[in-house]
Amino acid sequence: MLEIVPIPALTGTYDNYIWVLHDGKHAIVVDPGDATPVLAYLQAQQLKLSAILITHRHNDHIGGIPKLLEVYNTRVYGPRSELIPLINHHLGEGDSIEIKELGLHFDILSVPGHLPEHIAYVGNGMLFCGDILFGCGCGKMFVGTPQEFHHSLQRLAALPAETKIYCAHEYTESNIRFALLCEPGNAQLQQRQREAHALRQQDLPTLPSTIALEKATNPFLRCGEPEIIANVMRHFDLPSPPADEVAVFAALRKWRDLF
Repeated sequence: MLEIVPIPALTGTYDNYIWVLHDGKHAIVVDPGDATPVLAYLQAQQLKLSAILITHRHNDHIGGIPKLLEVYNTRVYGPRSELIPLINHHLGEGDSIEIKELGLHFDILSVPGHLPEHIAYVGNGMLFCGDILFGCGCGKMFVGTPQEFHHSLQRLAALPAETKIYCAHEYTESNIRFALLCEPGNAQLQQRQREAHALRQQDLPTLPSTIALEKATNPFLRCGEPEIIANVMRHFDLPSPPADEVAVFAALRKWRDLF
């Protein structure tokens, strides 16, 4: 039976989750920014590392690859980027991979916005999306345009509602606080805040989320909502509504950057 385990890493700095998928014998690891907790978990569970999946090049997602490869001779999947030299299986839009040891299939989506090469892994009712989509938020727009980022998020929003979202950071409570400034009248968002707080009080993850939950509560997926548009106008003292949803997204991202 497949287990999906979040390993906290870089706590207090980036609050990463390194996701481990395993069946009690074989494992794959997603975005290992730190090898130490991954090695400890794999060895404690007596797991063989069959593959590493990478979404993008930031060091808190790839920093653990060298040490993992010192111990395990394994496949490293990731985007086509010269900036991630340890990838030995390069992926892009329309590709797919099979992890035969675990009976898993993933399709690859190109989701630029956070970084140009960012990819996501979709399959088996799961989405591993790195930093493009968070619980009730999205990543910073380091190298990209609002049009690219908004389009990437809309592609993810079109996935089946029950798809489970395994993003790479425990940012949900902070994101909800911002979301409530944008849409304070959203009852589902208010409930999500209560549930997320209860989980964190027990030191439990707020993830995985689902596409349905994000579409109901995540302001970056709700750029057409009248209350959000009104609060963007109020915050930026705009005389008229933004031209379209991309413009709303750009305003939300700017607002969030300064939150």
